[in-house]
Amino acid sequence: MKLEKEIINREISWLSFNERVLQEAGDPTVPLVQRIRFLGIFSNNLDEFFRVRVATINRVLNFGKSAKELLGAKPKKLLGQIHDIVIRHQERSLEIYNDILAGLEKEHIFILNEKQLSKEQGIFVKDYFHQKIRPTLVPIMLYKLADFPYLREKSIYLAVKFVGRKSEKNPYSLIEIPTTVHSRFIVLPEKDGKKYIMLIDDVIRYSMQEIFEVLKLKFDKAFTIKVTRDAELNIDNDLARSLVEKMSRSLKQRKKGDPVRFVYDRTMPRQLLDFITKSMKFDNADNLIPGGRYHNFKDFISFPNVGGKHLEYHPSPAIPNKYLNPTASIINVLKKRDILLHYPYQSFSSFIDLLREAAIDPNVVSIKMTAYRLAKKSNVINALISAVKNGKEVTVIMEIQARFDEEANIQWSNALQEEGVKVIYGVPGLKVHSKMCIIKRKEGGKFAYYASVGTGNFNEQTATLYSDHSLFTSRKEITLEVNKLFDFFENNFHTHKYQHLVVSPHSMRKKMILHINTEIKNAKAGKPAYMILKMNNLVDMELIKKLYQASKAGVKINMIIRGVCSLIPGIKGMSENIEAVSIVDRYLEHSRIFVFGNGGNELYYFSSADWMTRNLDYRVEVTCPVYSKELQQELRTMLNIQLSGNVKARIIDEFQTNRYKRSNTNTKIRSQVAFYNYLKEKHGKV
Repeated sequence: MKLEKEIINREISWLSFNERVLQEAGDPTVPLVQRIRFLGIFSNNLDEFFRVRVATINRVLNFGKSAKELLGAKPKKLLGQIHDIVIRHQERSLEIYNDILAGLEKEHIFILNEKQLSKEQGIFVKDYFHQKIRPTLVPIMLYKLADFPYLREKSIYLAVKFVGRKSEKNPYSLIEIPTTVHSRFIVLPEKDGKKYIMLIDDVIRYSMQEIFEVLKLKFDKAFTIKVTRDAELNIDNDLARSLVEKMSRSLKQRKKGDPVRFVYDRTMPRQLLDFITKSMKFDNADNLIPGGRYHNFKDFISFPNVGGKHLEYHPSPAIPNKYLNPTASIINVLKKRDILLHYPYQSFSSFIDLLREAAIDPNVVSIKMTAYRLAKKSNVINALISAVKNGKEVTVIMEIQARFDEEANIQWSNALQEEGVKVIYGVPGLKVHSKMCIIKRKEGGKFAYYASVGTGNFNEQTATLYSDHSLFTSRKEITLEVNKLFDFFENNFHTHKYQHLVVSPHSMRKKMILHINTEIKNAKAGKPAYMILKMNNLVDMELIKKLYQASKAGVKINMIIRGVCSLIPGIKGMSENIEAVSIVDRYLEHSRIFVFGNGGNELYYFSSADWMTRNLDYRVEVTCPVYSKELQQELRTMLNIQLSGNVKARIIDEFQTNRYKRSNTNTKIRSQVAFYNYLKEKHGKV
């Protein structure tokens, strides 16, 4: 069997993941407003997929045989497959949207277009248009192809057709919908217990005629269009410029990237569609995606709930950790035990509390941490600035190449440096993706260290949405090696050996292969041999082949893979001992956990790294062992719950059908709810 027959192409697997998000939007058991927000997430994911992955395929189209080696498929054939899948998903998303609209109407919530307004509503909309929207509109007149403007990424436009277009003497027009200035959704006055919402697109359509009245043009129809552009950055090797300067220059270039997708209203007349595509020089039909009346469904992530709490998920109060008291010292607790926090089930504020305590503790000498994606209003940054003002040495390893967060990280870097924080821009040639913080403290004439190592970013916003884990510890085995890693960040010529932490790109690949080989050896010796692997993505071919080898040897492998899984489970003679599920639910499963049977002495790790080549070989990642038996049990309980889940778990197989996992028992196990209840029982009621 050839190697390409043993894997699922990563792009096709990713589209399968996004289909699971779409399944959530179509699930009638999910509250209505959450369903429409899942449509927004689905759309936003797809935008990023085209900006990054499809753009990459377009870049290597002319690479010949090497393109197939890079992608695992012929580029043109792969683009055709992607196009077909995206069209199918687009059709399904429109069906789901219409189904949600019907559900909202049963709740007496109506989304109106410009032809459905009552007289009173029309007056309200006209007034809103004149007061708010019209001053921000910039219509562009299009008489010939050369008039066509540059279309901005992430924006949506109305392509306006007038009555009587027969030649270039009669124009088209283009209007950018000003969603960066106004909300996409306008709530109209309630009437007789009914609530009404209108999209800004239709508010503009309703008043379109008067925009062009001065030109004596008669408005006919307006069709929404949108372009997605290549978002990969080209960072040159000019040594005379700093990394920040290079990044800033590349970010400007990104905004003018080549178009990789054009989405249009399928009811648009052919003449107008041809005019636009010729103007934009689209010559690849795979880049043209017919859609519905509305685009940029990502805006629906912010869809207003005007109908009551039952239309959203009920809030789940954060569960306190029974060992932490908000009014007591966290450092004193860490002297006695390790603490493992599970976000978002438990609050990220405990990490903020740790930083604040360190900021004012007279015995704390320094704080060092990595930063990859920070919240827009970051209390982490506030705590670090407080520490500087209290005389602490503060160092931040800022990764400004965090995709789509580059501009924000440059701004945070400048703000921190202005306050006296030492900012280091990662490691040349490597992206720093590890999630670590270390606090250095004077104790009895010596220095003691307290560390936080986690699977997710130090971001209080995403910590309410992403399922992650964070270890607080004073164990010397961990803290001294975290300190070594920060020494490496500050002095790249200082390399270290690590006995406890597993660090990419130095040792993670070798260490994971070593553990898999141990399981293979134990299986061949007739001993129990197994692994539980939880991660976002499994793509690396060397590790996939090693897992196939382990399966053939009889090692039982259970996997929980949220996103891309290039490995094909359950194939006789290759992977019959491997089972894999994907969980898509209220929270984004983001953590990486690895458990190895190890002959009865189980090994537990959590990590910032997926099993992807980039994470293993081209990033600084940290995989951290869990030594506390109590915390091992917490992780094992969570994994057991997720593996037994039969509500939101989908089976990963060669057919990419996203079948829901069902069991013979009548007991329904929704793993995220079950784990929340487990933590509540262990740590006390909220």
